[in-house]
Amino acid sequence: MTDKRYIKLAHGGGGQLTSELIEQVILPALAGPQKPGRLADSALLSANGPIAFTTDSYVVQPLEFPGGDIGKLAICGTVNDLAVCGATPSAISMSLVLEEGLQLDLLKRVLSSAGAAAGTSGVEVVTGDTKVVERGGVDGMVINTSGIGRIADECDLGFDRICQGDAILLSGPLGEHALAVMSQRESLSFTADLASDCAPIHELTGALVSELGKDVRFMRDPTRGGLAALLVDIAEATGRDIEIRQEAIPTNKTARAAAEMLGLDLLVAANEGKLVAVVANSAAERATQILERFDICDRPAAIGHVGTVSQTPLVEMVTLIEGRTVVQRPYGEELPRIC
Repeated sequence: MTDKRYIKLAHGGGGQLTSELIEQVILPALAGPQKPGRLADSALLSANGPIAFTTDSYVVQPLEFPGGDIGKLAICGTVNDLAVCGATPSAISMSLVLEEGLQLDLLKRVLSSAGAAAGTSGVEVVTGDTKVVERGGVDGMVINTSGIGRIADECDLGFDRICQGDAILLSGPLGEHALAVMSQRESLSFTADLASDCAPIHELTGALVSELGKDVRFMRDPTRGGLAALLVDIAEATGRDIEIRQEAIPTNKTARAAAEMLGLDLLVAANEGKLVAVVANSAAERATQILERFDICDRPAAIGHVGTVSQTPLVEMVTLIEGRTVVQRPYGEELPRIC
């Protein structure tokens, strides 16, 4: 007798067990309103106007963590990559690489979470693939997703649109995802709950673009490398200095305490539900008010501005005691396998 609670190599063999896995586990969680028969090797899609396309792979450990799991992370990450390009996400593919011995109940939870995130984001999972590898081939599960979305007509984003004096906005506290994953991985507990900020940000980006138009210059979510890497990217791409103020950066007290205990810098910690937007200085107050309308934004703020062109562009942070420190891109990844 075989134990039906776990993934077996035969689930990836293309036979009856593969069919059962797709029909009984994967499709009910992800197919949404579409009929299972439509989930072919390729999805037929139509679009009017320019589209954005993205792809990513997710290898987070543990597979489940406070505030999310690898399934929710995969959907939100893909939705957010499209959203910061000014696109409305419309369709996602999802490919699964499963390790022999993976608990089916865990797979079902992850897929249900992914399906719920897709529903919240208004996007369909339209095609995919499933492979099973031997024990030790992967660490439980790897997910690859690709997504497409239509870019709004009024959207015009890019490094080349960033100007001197533009304001830099942050939608909420830093580091919650990285520290939540780390605390779960290391079995750390804190006096207050620490949960990942993993969430789709397409509504934030859509509102900014639709209401501010070309006053929105650039958008990005500060994932791997955190805010520090993102700001250095902007400085290098534009050739302009950037100044931020430490006192203006919203923080989560628990995440800050955890970072201090672990010797980590919140500026380089990964986030999965935050937005950084560069907007015209005249639109900064209005942009902040727009972000404040959304529940996932906690104390959104203008944290700095874009400076003049420089031969050696720097990102500088004015500290709480009015000193200055150079913000650098992290050399490596301080917390591996968190997304």
